[in-house]
Amino acid sequence: FLSFLLFLQFPSTFYEGRADMCSALCYEILKYCNSKLSSIRTEASQLLYFLMRNNFDYTGKKSFVRTHLQVIISVSQLIADVVGIGGTRFQQSLSIINNCANNDRIIKHTTFPSDVKDLTKRIRTVLMATAQMKEHENDPEMLVDLQYSLAKSYASTPELRKTWLDSMARIHVKNGDLSEAAMCYVHVAALVAEYLTRKG
Repeated sequence: FLSFLLFLQFPSTFYEGRADMCSALCYEILKYCNSKLSSIRTEASQLLYFLMRNNFDYTGKKSFVRTHLQVIISVSQLIADVVGIGGTRFQQSLSIINNCANNDRIIKHTTFPSDVKDLTKRIRTVLMATAQMKEHENDPEMLVDLQYSLAKSYASTPELRKTWLDSMARIHVKNGDLSEAAMCYVHVAALVAEYLTRKG
């Protein structure tokens, strides 16, 4: 974990331009937030908190949008990749992150603690929705409805909406509903086109 802290001496690498580095780092840290060893979970939680705090400081104490978004996207990816993500161990890590924000006196009178609380709440929402999806995994229509609701809830976040639409498309392909999968990819293409138009 100390080697990660050395990387953060070059914040522009993580908080400007392409999000690849920040995304990869968030993904790996979140994996350790689900470790069987409590000491590893604690260090991973504190490291993720440090990454968010560092992002917040980098923007002049305005926001940590880059890290916020990459954490949510990484959680969405981990749900598919890691068995047991979202269980008690992971929930404990989220609580540690919240406690770090609440006990950090330097940023007590900023929006940071409430922003961290909002992030952990969003993560829990994604995890709850995923648990519902697992309950209905043998009911393709209900499963896709739940996926669609979650994708729709992130209408203002194109990257995350794309993640869930891709996931919906995979479910449709798996069930042989190729026209439905194609519609998901049409939505993804429209999202990308809209994003590129806004970027100019």
